[in-house]
This record gives sequence, C-alpha cells and structure tokens, in this order.
Amino acid sequence: MTSDWQPACALDKLHLRAEVLATIRAFFAQRHVLEVETPLLASATGTDPQLDFFATRYAGVVPPQQLYLQTSPEFAMKRLLAAGSGSIYQIAKAFRNGEHGRFHNPEFTLLEWYRVGFGLAELMQEVAELFAALFCLKNIGFRSEQLTYQAVFEQYTGLDALVFDVDAYTHYAITQHLTDAPRLCAAEHALWLDFLFSHQVQPHLGQQGITLVYAYPQCQSSLAKLNPQDNRVAERVEVFWQGVELGNGFYELDNVVEQEQRFDKEIAYRVEQGLPAVCKDKKFLAALAAGLPECAGIALGLDRIIMLLAGSTSIAEVIAFPLARA
Repeated sequence: MTSDWQPACALDKLHLRAEVLATIRAFFAQRHVLEVETPLLASATGTDPQLDFFATRYAGVVPPQQLYLQTSPEFAMKRLLAAGSGSIYQIAKAFRNGEHGRFHNPEFTLLEWYRVGFGLAELMQEVAELFAALFCLKNIGFRSEQLTYQAVFEQYTGLDALVFDVDAYTHYAITQHLTDAPRLCAAEHALWLDFLFSHQVQPHLGQQGITLVYAYPQCQSSLAKLNPQDNRVAERVEVFWQGVELGNGFYELDNVVEQEQRFDKEIAYRVEQGLPAVCKDKKFLAALAAGLPECAGIALGLDRIIMLLAGSTSIAEVIAFPLARA
C-alpha cells in the first residue's frame, strides 16, 4: 500500500518536468526574452464568468484586506509591459477554485509569455517552434497546422460560428443527442460555442501534431483585439494536441475604454447568474491607460503538456503532490 505522504508521480516524470522547464528557459534565453516573477496574491482578480477563484484575508492591515490567489499572472505581467519591461515570460503557479479532474488541479503550472511587436501570426510561429523543441525531448516527430475557428467549427458541426441561430444550434444538438445543451446554453452564443466546440470539434484536433485554432468569434475573447477587417472575429488563438486544449493566446487588447466596457459586461453577467462578486483590477486598467505596447501573448498549461509528453492519462500522474496528496 502506498503511503499518502509519498509523491503521486514516478520519479521519471519529475525528471521529465525538469527537462521541460530547462528547455523552456533555454528557448527564451536564446531569444533574449526576460524571465520575470509576479505575486501569487493580489488585491484583485479577473472578471471572467467561467473562472472561480480562491480568496483570503490579510490581517496585517486595518481593516483586513481581501486578497486573491491569481487565476493567471496576466494582469501583473501586463503592468510590467506597460512599465517598459520588453518581451517577458514566466513559469508560475496559478489557482482556480472548483477545477479538479483528469486535466485539472486547483493549483497548476502555467507558462505565460508576451512578445512586444508581435502580432498573432508571429506568436503562432513561436508557439510552433517551442513545441518542436519540447517534442525533441521524447523524439516525437513534429507537425503543426493552423485553422480558423469558423472553418473547423463548420467542418465538424455544419454550423456558422459567427452568425448565431439558436434554432439551428438547438436542432443540431438534439440530432447529436446533446440534450443538455438547450438548457445549459439557453440564448447565450458564447455558451453554445463552448459546449459544441468541446463536444464535437476539440476531440478531432491535434491528432497528427499540434493544431492552432485562431480567429475566434468576438464573444469569446475578452482580452483580445478585434480583427480590423471583420469585427465579428477576435485575434485569439488556442493550441490543441491529442484533443487536449493546452493554451490560449491573444493579440492583446490595449484600449483601456474598451477593456473596461468588457469587464463591466462580465461583471453584470456574474451578478445576473449569482456568481461570486469581483471588482475590476484598477491597477491593470491604469497600466493600460498609461500605454501597453503592441504585443501578443499566450499561456500554456505545463502540467497538460508534460502529461502528454509522458504518455500519461491524467495530470495527477505528473504532479508530485496533486490535490489528493496535498
């Protein structure tokens, strides 16, 4: 019987994790991208209705201060960008409440980076180059492809992702025996897209290498710029391998007025749905007002990447002490 004090993963998985981290650091050092650290505890958290958070109270001030374990280092890193840091990356812990399962642990490891002067095309090229280096660790042949969200969504569902027809979406869900979809998604376009994409599209992606899906519908991209040629589309990309979503990136929104409007919309939705209350991150908004440089950035889930490189079936197999052993 294994004692519960022991690590959950085999030692070879710890060695693989160390190799992955060393490869990432060498990759960015060659490109003169600065490694940074930002706080895990902060005075504000994101407004995304899809994310729940951990909160605590700091008793060292009067009255005690509400603090949050960060769901992502994004806002703090953008404050560094606005202060003139140049291109930066970070390997950091992030925390999301209520997330636990094969691909989730409430505490997990992110690689997040921002490239000043990059657009989405340059970012996607660099993502592919990083994965090529990681695949070499396990002698995996590397292939990558880039597909628009609209094209891949239509390929596997026959539906238009940019024009929301609730009747067509409902009919499709019923014919595919996705009977919970109408109740869960109601008249929310973004919820329908998330539901149908995860069930009908995502399992097909990244089966011959990595797939980068870009040009997402604007209703799904709270931190991305809209495409100047088609404002129905946002400059967002996601990375998939073996049907698993590994990362989410943007050509970053730098308009503080538009960003605050998006925050307000998300906060109103949280109130309407009875979700935990949040406040806008005023320091992040102040950084945007001061001037965020033109940049593109992405966050990758390192535990999932290591899991797939190792041929494991759960991230708990590549984390020393997942929730069950914490």
